[in-house]
Amino acid sequence: MFNIEKPEMVNKTFRLPAELVERLCTVAQNRGVSLNNLVKQCCEYALSQLAENAEK
Repeated sequence: MFNIEKPEMVNKTFRLPAELVERLCTVAQNRGVSLNNLVKQCCEYALSQLAENAEK
């Protein structure tokens, strides 16, 4: 049977410097992804790098 999964999402508000938001918006637009998706991927990447560096 085909099951459609929907991951649980939580709304949070973060304060970021305007210049950083502008850069993120530009990258998201150039890559054809939403700003939310880009920020999610950036956070996941940064956390994975922290974990890898902690193991060294």
